[in-house]
Amino acid sequence: MRKLRDTRTRIAFQLKRVRSAGIRTRGSLARRGLLGTFRRIGDELARKRGAPVPAPIVDTPAAPTATDAPLETFAVPTSARPLVSIVIPVYNKVEYTVACLRSLAERAGATAFEVIVVDDGSSDATPAQLAQIDGIRALRNERNLGFIGSCNAGAAMASGEYVLFLNNDTVVTRGWLEALVACFAEETDAGLVGAKLVYPDGRLQEAGGIVFRDGSGWNYGRFDNPGDPRYEFRREADYCSGAAIMLRREFFNELGGFDSRYAPAYYEDTDLAFAVRAAGKKVFYEPRSVVVHFEGVTSGTDVGSGIKQYQVVNREKFLDKWKAALTLQPAPIDNAKHAAAAANFRDARRVLIIDSYTPRPDQDSGSLRMTNLIRLLRELGYRVSFLPENHAHDGRYTEALQALGVEALYHPFVADAGAWLRTNGPELDVVVLSRHYVAEKYLDLVYLYARRAKMIFDTVDLHYLREQRTAQIEGSAELARQAAATRASELRMMDECDLTLVVSETEKTLLAREAPGVPVAVLSNVHEIYGCRREFAAREGIVFVGSFQHPPNVDAVLWFVREVFPLLRAQAKIDLHVIGAGAPDSIAKLAVDGVIVHGYVADLAPFMDGCRISIAPLRVGAGVKGKVNMAMSYGLPVVATTTAVEGMHVNAGSDVLVADTPADFAAAILRLYADETLWNTLSANGLVNVSSHFSFDAARAALRAILPA
Repeated sequence: MRKLRDTRTRIAFQLKRVRSAGIRTRGSLARRGLLGTFRRIGDELARKRGAPVPAPIVDTPAAPTATDAPLETFAVPTSARPLVSIVIPVYNKVEYTVACLRSLAERAGATAFEVIVVDDGSSDATPAQLAQIDGIRALRNERNLGFIGSCNAGAAMASGEYVLFLNNDTVVTRGWLEALVACFAEETDAGLVGAKLVYPDGRLQEAGGIVFRDGSGWNYGRFDNPGDPRYEFRREADYCSGAAIMLRREFFNELGGFDSRYAPAYYEDTDLAFAVRAAGKKVFYEPRSVVVHFEGVTSGTDVGSGIKQYQVVNREKFLDKWKAALTLQPAPIDNAKHAAAAANFRDARRVLIIDSYTPRPDQDSGSLRMTNLIRLLRELGYRVSFLPENHAHDGRYTEALQALGVEALYHPFVADAGAWLRTNGPELDVVVLSRHYVAEKYLDLVYLYARRAKMIFDTVDLHYLREQRTAQIEGSAELARQAAATRASELRMMDECDLTLVVSETEKTLLAREAPGVPVAVLSNVHEIYGCRREFAAREGIVFVGSFQHPPNVDAVLWFVREVFPLLRAQAKIDLHVIGAGAPDSIAKLAVDGVIVHGYVADLAPFMDGCRISIAPLRVGAGVKGKVNMAMSYGLPVVATTTAVEGMHVNAGSDVLVADTPADFAAAILRLYADETLWNTLSANGLVNVSSHFSFDAARAALRAILPA
């Protein structure tokens, strides 16, 4: 019976996807016309194809081999003021040392570094070869100190802000060092950051290590595909292999370096990670930093003889030292099936978010809201998995999610949502279904495989309300029918889910009438507060910001330029900057006589800081308008329509200026453009508004009330 139910649900899922595509195409034809619909389909197909899943390494290196060839002469880049000091302990195996140093030379990026090679009494050609390589600092121990002693000796010579320990049996890849530095910049509580280690044949060696309460360990992801989403997001790890780890140099010294009780080697890296946490910092695995590791070259793999035997001896020392901390670690596992749960045990709860596509926060307000909500979920201790309906890897946008600690799911690793849910559904505490046309397809799958999860329907905005208003303003019977179908779909999802999210009290009040008894909570837009950074007199021009994939933005700019702008230009020479991705020809053709159409702009700050007024001339729409929030967060005053400030807790005249006719809109702009006192009032009050209602603090409080205790 279970197999039959699974089959029926998954067939129904596919049928719903087909039906939904048909409905959305019909609605698009009504709103955008044939040409606009073809363009929209092309955009969605491009997103579905996505970017190629990044290959973790460009060149698969062959293992270096010993040779009697003449010594090589080359130079490694170095800096008199390095940011990073790279410490490489070596003992014989000169061919590996040379390969490691050459990779540093060939794949050096923008980060300033120095290389300190500590020769622990090698008996091969290591001393002579090091003398032939420029740009390195070579130290030869007077006596054999072992791995730990050599690392500590090298760190004592370091001058960089960071000290990075790198095995000599490694080869680095492009961007590896920049990724480690970025992790420290983005994670303020980072104490130690380790690289992704891969075998020379391209298989994964370690995506951070797991330590169990009995002191044993597990190389997470060993022998798997390094591009698998499970190993491609930044996350806390119990430890990272000392083959490639980085710390702030002062912090490393404060910890006392590697503990000499583990001399000559083994468990020193695990011990260091536990010391980092004991000092109040975190250990991070950074997947963007990829290092090829010829494992076991120096110490072998036999734990019964040679230096490798200290792996067994030192485990007992480690157990004794960290007895209390180890009680908090997960129990040992006997197969890889349970490794993901053990690797992520610090995240007490797990949430799956399903949306139509990967957020692009620099392109639309909905994406910015979703990205910032994910930030808050991570802050609140949730392990987040994100599934875009198109299953596409979206290049830098997917990588940005992964840098936030999100397990971004994409094909070919996740080609079947049902299969993923069948495996992971029982672990889910919360499932967020974003937008009605996504929710209606996935609802039954989630109910089948994630029975204990709280089901949350995120409307993003009430789509049916926006469509009703569009139908009214255009007098379209077809759009009215589309709006009615959308309303039925959204209300059905609200009835089926445990909780519905809207972005304003206005929409919550509306649903109290239209869907009485449905649990509804407000979770609005979330914005950083930048503050006003340039005075009135230093600014000029007005600006509109909005994605033109969203039809109300197209209508708004066309209406403004055709109806309002001529009235404005008749009295003052004020330029309009139009910013937004996906501008159709109708918008591009407006770029004449004071209208500058910029298209997509990566950094809005120069316009938010340089323009005098932001405009939001929306005639249709629903929800809370990110363009208004964003301008206010920069202290940039706004002139808007009533629709544009709906549900935003604003006071017309003191927080924003509101106008709905062309003459009134032009008059409001001219008044504000010339009145510095009024401008300063709106700037200050706008910042208060965003801080009170649309800040991270406001959203954090709302999330705590919404999520399971």
